[in-house]
Amino acid sequence: MHREGRGSDSHPVHMPLKANLSIKLKIVYENEDVLVINKPAGLVVHPSKPNQSDTLVNGLIAYYPGIKNVGDDPMRPGIVHRLDKDTSGLMVVAKNNTSFEYLKKQFAERKVIKKYLALVHGRVRDEKGTITKAISLSKKSHQKRSALLDDKAKKAWTEYKILKRFEDYTLLETYPKTGRTHQIRVHLTSIGHPIVGDRQYRFKRQPELPGLKRQFLHAAYLKLKLPNGKLIELKSDLPKDLAKSLKGCH
Repeated sequence: MHREGRGSDSHPVHMPLKANLSIKLKIVYENEDVLVINKPAGLVVHPSKPNQSDTLVNGLIAYYPGIKNVGDDPMRPGIVHRLDKDTSGLMVVAKNNTSFEYLKKQFAERKVIKKYLALVHGRVRDEKGTITKAISLSKKSHQKRSALLDDKAKKAWTEYKILKRFEDYTLLETYPKTGRTHQIRVHLTSIGHPIVGDRQYRFKRQPELPGLKRQFLHAAYLKLKLPNGKLIELKSDLPKDLAKSLKGCH
């Protein structure tokens, strides 16, 4: 499953996931096969244990109960790609198993186009670039990833272009071609430009942008062909917190 991209391990679950009506979904597109959500920052995509009820999936089950039977992992019903907890933006969800398999194939074949807005530390030199460093589990923490080439490393590919330069920061549009865990965050840190507000991958003694409470990473664009053959192209504006922080750059 894509996590700024993809992955899929199956975990047996012996109790049903809980529906949570208090989790309001910001739906930007829906038909009989898919939902496209504008995920807010701070919301985890799926539970890590069955009794957890504060995730996007719990909100999905409340909105569309049939989704609990969709997919190959009962903890991640309908989920074909995901965003990190503190990443906001567009995310597509499958409403039935036919669309689940179809979308999974679209992601695997890199036919889904995703673009993210990322504000990074420092002045990026080249107007555009490609990062193809393999990504592996960090040697220091299993919660982190690193651009290390070892026997468990997976190929990863991220392209970027500069949208705006500031004195101490650069606003990038990034295009992940693969979907490794934390891919964009790890890749940008690996070239010396960690995402602003990313506490997990920042360098020591890097200044924080006043008022920014999370990583400046937003899934702003999604283009894909649906199971019915329709091509959709969706955009999401910067959330208020990121737009406000951007005004504080100089």
